[in-house]
Amino acid sequence: MHLIFKAVFAAILAVSATSSVAQESAPASPAPSTPAASANPNGPVPYTSLQRPAAPRPKAAASAAPGTAATPAKPLSAPVPALPATPSGARLAVGEALPPAELEAFVDGVVREAMAREHIAGVTVSVVQNGQVVLKKGYGFADLSPARRVDPDKTLFRIGSISKTFTWIALMKEIEAGRIRQDAPINLYLPERIQVRDQGFRTPVRVINLMDHSPGFEDRALGHLFEKNFDRVRPMAEYLRQERPRRVRAPGEASAYSNYGAALAGQAVSYVSGKPFERLIEENIFLPIGMNNTSFREPHPVKAGLPAPIPQRLADNISVGYRWTPTGFAERPFEFISQVAPAGSASSTAADMARYMQLLLNAGTLDGAVVYGPRAAQAFNTPIRKTPAGINGWRHGFIEYNLPGDHKGFGHAGGTLSFLSNMVVAPDLNLGVFISTNTETGGDLARDFAAQVVQQFYVPPQPFPRAGSPALRDRASDFAGYYVGNRRAYRGLEGMVGLLIGGVEVKITPEGRLAVASGGKVRTFVPQGELSEGRFISTTGADHLAFSMANGRAYAFQTPLGEQSFERSGFWKRPTTLALLALLSGAAAITTIAGLFLRNRREFRETSVQRQASLIQTSQAVLWLAALTLFGLWAAGTSDVANVMYGWPSAALIIASACVLVAAVLTLLSLIMLPAIWRGGRRVDSWSALRKASFTFTVLVYTAFSVLLGLWGALTPWNG
Repeated sequence: MHLIFKAVFAAILAVSATSSVAQESAPASPAPSTPAASANPNGPVPYTSLQRPAAPRPKAAASAAPGTAATPAKPLSAPVPALPATPSGARLAVGEALPPAELEAFVDGVVREAMAREHIAGVTVSVVQNGQVVLKKGYGFADLSPARRVDPDKTLFRIGSISKTFTWIALMKEIEAGRIRQDAPINLYLPERIQVRDQGFRTPVRVINLMDHSPGFEDRALGHLFEKNFDRVRPMAEYLRQERPRRVRAPGEASAYSNYGAALAGQAVSYVSGKPFERLIEENIFLPIGMNNTSFREPHPVKAGLPAPIPQRLADNISVGYRWTPTGFAERPFEFISQVAPAGSASSTAADMARYMQLLLNAGTLDGAVVYGPRAAQAFNTPIRKTPAGINGWRHGFIEYNLPGDHKGFGHAGGTLSFLSNMVVAPDLNLGVFISTNTETGGDLARDFAAQVVQQFYVPPQPFPRAGSPALRDRASDFAGYYVGNRRAYRGLEGMVGLLIGGVEVKITPEGRLAVASGGKVRTFVPQGELSEGRFISTTGADHLAFSMANGRAYAFQTPLGEQSFERSGFWKRPTTLALLALLSGAAAITTIAGLFLRNRREFRETSVQRQASLIQTSQAVLWLAALTLFGLWAAGTSDVANVMYGWPSAALIIASACVLVAAVLTLLSLIMLPAIWRGGRRVDSWSALRKASFTFTVLVYTAFSVLLGLWGALTPWNG
């Protein structure tokens, strides 16, 4: 549901992303050539946050789905007068309001260029400031067959983890009322059957740990977080009991984004209030402030134990989710998230989200309705704790954003398999920005959009990229290395996938920039302050990295949004190590099979022990080749993350895991037999020294591969 989840699993096979950084990532692209942008006397303002270079713009805004006629893009808004620059060089000073016409022209350029470049079917946007809606607009299509355009007042987009912000408001209301204490164990507010187990940890998970994502849970999602088959959807309490994650660290030790933790918080609020979660949110938030086109409910038949379905008038206006393919847009099935509703099942319109942002900017009050009080308002403006280097922290469930020009914001990003969204409010600018896209390629647009608006209007033009640091280049070994994220599964086959795609390679470039490679993309940063402080800022934006240092050497770093940390890891967790041993094991297996046909008669002379070892070796070869082939078949279907999520664990992956388990056991037997093989028999009835050495090398390769697969969790086919 979170954008980072989407980015991770879209890169399911990106082993190459962990290789050395060959070159610097390109500087951010300049702002689109809208009339407003080009009229800036100081030149175009660059995009922020490491946006990819723009591809040549196609003639149409996006290709239509097969069999659907493409509709030409709407022309850009008419030219508007340019704003004069302030003494600082920015278009507007803090306190000045955004001009609607110029804002619309700028947003039109940004959104339409991204839609064409990234193949996004539909986008919905709203911007509020000073209690007014400055911009509310839809782009493209909510449905391609039959064609239905995005209407910012009517079209509902899935907002993913932005849903959590409503959950945190409901939780803070209970804290304000004194019915829940934020420093109390969460188990006090949960029914016994879904209470958090100790699992060897003495410190209980507290309410506040859920709000800063530090309960210490591993993150498991495959096969159950989203469902496309409604018959598989379970009541939330049943889901929380059956999908209870393993506790892997003490509460409060580190933040690692947890959908399960947010769902627990929603269940606690429901349990304490005595009301179903969906009805509670409707009565306490949506209805009082007039969010009449927003709902946590989903379109489905009535089913005992599940919330009532979304009203038909809203169901008819929900946007379809899309995936871009070489043949056009492919429609995806509806994503059911009711089983973990507080973490991500909400759908909303741009108009409703505009009202919501006005509520957040007005300390919980809108049009006379008081949704939450001063204590909650203060909490949402106060980080629970900072990262080790003092940058972003969780604001009682809300993400803290660094915006261009040293402005601060809070809000939340959201992502399902198809919908990517972001909501940011900046109190010092009295500004709120919401955007949602209905295609899986919309992540970059959603992530960068709010920063682009702030950069365009409230920040003087800046030279990008920022210059590197010779001092960093001289201390490259203190920061460079392979780091593995802590937001992942820690065991079983899902643990293996987490290690395969959950790491990043940190390199120091010759120009003295820190480059982070992940998912096929490279982001670059430069030091901010003394190197010993471990603080870095993006070369082309306002994103920060915070490294934890010990004896002058980095051992971990926090991501820009603070949703997880990455810890320096040894070679055995590198996907390249796994790939190398897989290659050697495959080559050894092929050589073994080939030897059966190419070996001459004299080389068939062997002792009884060697004969048994040869049989074991041949069986291993078949098993290793079968496992590698099956894993390849599974990997071939992972280009679409939906195949991984809905089809987990696939039969091919389970059989592959079973094959490597048996092969690993046979490898142990071969290892035990090695001394007897080298001792065995006279030369005339024993293997040659070359064959003994070859067998030994094969056993050692298989042993190393088996140990590594065991550490990665691949030897447990029963634990998907």
